[in-house]
Amino acid sequence: MTPFIKMHGAGNDFIMFLQNDLGRFPLPATTIARLCHRRMGIGADGLIVVGKDPGGADFRMHYANSDGGEAEMCGNGARCAFALARAAGLVGDSGKFASSAGLHAGRMIDAGEVEVELTGWRDLDLEFDLPDVPWSGLGFCNTGVPHVVVQLPDTGALADLDLATWGPVLRRHARFGAAGCNANWAAVDPADGSVHLRTFERGVEDETLACGTGASATAVIMCLRGTRKSPVTVRTRSGEILVVSVESGTGRLHLRGPAVVSFTGEVDLDD
Repeated sequence: MTPFIKMHGAGNDFIMFLQNDLGRFPLPATTIARLCHRRMGIGADGLIVVGKDPGGADFRMHYANSDGGEAEMCGNGARCAFALARAAGLVGDSGKFASSAGLHAGRMIDAGEVEVELTGWRDLDLEFDLPDVPWSGLGFCNTGVPHVVVQLPDTGALADLDLATWGPVLRRHARFGAAGCNANWAAVDPADGSVHLRTFERGVEDETLACGTGASATAVIMCLRGTRKSPVTVRTRSGEILVVSVESGTGRLHLRGPAVVSFTGEVDLDD
């Protein structure tokens, strides 16, 4: 039996392993999908393995979506990975860590809250239209993984959105190539200026309660359009808050939010 930790970042949940605890690594995609299954496994949006980095960072984060496929980056997962690495003695209150998306910085804010620096955004397109969707002025930004962002006129329209229908349409739209992208819908709350966000995640193939890279992509697009100012407060589907700092001059992104242990346990990794 192998020990694991179940964590979440604003409701985006992960099965976490220390690489030293695994008898084999990397884990097969079938094992990851089984463990992440909501009914026949532990249940999670993704699986993260934290271990030593051969490149000299304090640790390395290996991330896979719930379908078993490796993904370059996960913002909420990165915060959870940093909290786990710190608890395991791999890093102090601040340090560097690596992922498939590059090198990142992280720091503990206080118990249960972490800030991570994401890789600089790329492939930015601030405004374009797609002829077969009912919205105009879409945006695109890669914040470690690719995201399309639709801004809706108000939070009521966001709440009423049929994401189960439109999520797969945008996620697999031909414009974004064979791999597709993550799809986000956002609306500004006039009461406090926060951005409410819903995300359909590639690899999970469903709406998730939060998406850190999606919140970051949305903040970049809104800041560079001039409709929001950094730092941007993002209210996730879970109701919890993420704060994204956008440095337009340097392209640097900082994502701050919760990293919480839900429970611990042991699991049989044999399929």
